[in-house]
Amino acid sequence: TGVFQEMKTRECHFINGTENVRYVRRDIYNRKQYMIFDSDVGVFVGDTPYGEIQAWCRNRDPEILEDHRAAVDTFCRAGYELAAPFLTAH
Repeated sequence: TGVFQEMKTRECHFINGTENVRYVRRDIYNRKQYMIFDSDVGVFVGDTPYGEIQAWCRNRDPEILEDHRAAVDTFCRAGYELAAPFLTAH
């Protein structure tokens, strides 16, 4: 009996406040990344044969792509506005 771990991470990279924002989603299985979405690229990219299949399926769905492309605003910038008072020195 093995233990398997599936993990998805979402990251926001801010350069100069919210002027230049990058959203990255990583899909990981057993500590190995198999697929990534980077808003600078705009599509899912597979890192393994399984990840390539998953990326191909997601890239065919315009709604999934639009949701992830919009995450720069809906997830990153919205989160920055909420966290900014706690991130800046007073």
